[in-house]
Amino acid sequence: MTRPAPILIAFIRQAMESGLRYFLPGALIEAHDDGSETKPEIAWCAPEADNDFLAFVWMGLRYRFSRTGGFTEDDRRFISGIGRVLSIRYRVGMDAALTAQSAHLFRGLAEDRYVSAYLDPSGYRDPEKAFHSPDRITNVIEVFRLSAMTTYENRRISTGVILFGSQPDACHALPALPDGALRYSSDLTSTRTFHRLADGLNSLAVIDRNGLMVELIGIAEWAEPFRDMELPAPVADRYALHCRATLCGGHLCLILTPNGEIKAFANGTQVLTFRDGRWRLGSAAECFPLLTALIGREGLAHRLFSVALNMAEERRGALFVVLRDVDKLGELVAGADTLRASGEDQSQQSKRRFHYLLRGQNILQMAQPVLETVARIDGAIVVDCDANLLAFGAILQNSIARSQDATEGSRTAAAISSSYYGPVLKVSEDGMVALYSDGQCLWEI
Repeated sequence: MTRPAPILIAFIRQAMESGLRYFLPGALIEAHDDGSETKPEIAWCAPEADNDFLAFVWMGLRYRFSRTGGFTEDDRRFISGIGRVLSIRYRVGMDAALTAQSAHLFRGLAEDRYVSAYLDPSGYRDPEKAFHSPDRITNVIEVFRLSAMTTYENRRISTGVILFGSQPDACHALPALPDGALRYSSDLTSTRTFHRLADGLNSLAVIDRNGLMVELIGIAEWAEPFRDMELPAPVADRYALHCRATLCGGHLCLILTPNGEIKAFANGTQVLTFRDGRWRLGSAAECFPLLTALIGREGLAHRLFSVALNMAEERRGALFVVLRDVDKLGELVAGADTLRASGEDQSQQSKRRFHYLLRGQNILQMAQPVLETVARIDGAIVVDCDANLLAFGAILQNSIARSQDATEGSRTAAAISSSYYGPVLKVSEDGMVALYSDGQCLWEI
């Protein structure tokens, strides 16, 4: 076997570190030579007692990284995906004949390749398949990237696909390969009609295992057989059908929204988002259990998570605080602003005049649209662990002073400070939802 050139090893190692820093922001990464053989396959080290740490050996280096809040199984899967992509590229660099035949493996952005290997590991598990087969997920992402920069009749383009899976699905079957079936690739974007074939929200194009566009489907009809199946985690209402469409068969769903976001759904949940120029790893199925554990009541966690996701899709900011100790409400919210305050406020400008409408309410009994509307009022929603509404539109006391970072925005500062009193969900107007506890951000999706 050809001895690897030092420059190739250095390039591959640098690519690994860049990928880790891109997809695991905030993680502290350490790498040192442990004297092991230079192999491009990741070998995971035994789990450490503290879940905040992960370690693996790769290309003769031992990587150890840590992050507040720890790591999920999805994080491990994504790291493995990065390793598979770089392993293939390493093999190409070691074989001159393969280098000439495999230029397509270096096309596009590296992070898109990592996303593909995470969503469908089979594409990079077999070197021969990777060398000679097009990467259909990367092709879809490239189409979406180009479409996001285009308008049709002065409107931003939205579109979407179902990538047909390889697992058994008794409810769906691929049609016979149509004559003239086109490969779903960037070449299609030159035809304006293409942008109206599937809108991503109600209709999708079906892509077979070879990357060919073979059918157009309605998402409601596709998801109908799974309407009674429980989703693994709450989801924004407008994407419930997209999640259900991926519950069986190993199908993947990718959509481009009018906001220019790319969303990826797999196994009944949203797992990835491309927003503000970067991919963000965050599976609702991984994040929701942590919220539930912190709150201690699944029904309350489900309601707050659902509302937060819906508001994020509408680009509405909000803050939800679950107070652990009701006796400390006065430390967080001015007494007159709580729903427990007695007496009438005579000021015609005060929102306290409307407290009677929500006093004594439990948010699990409220209609969800009402809660979403009330949450849009400037300030925070504060509830106790039994879901009783304690305050709405509340300006949290001393939130800026207690923030660990004075450069944070006011909503983030309030989230950090109030998280010492209980779990906090922060919804940003840029579409992000984050969980805070004890002054730390535990996840962001």
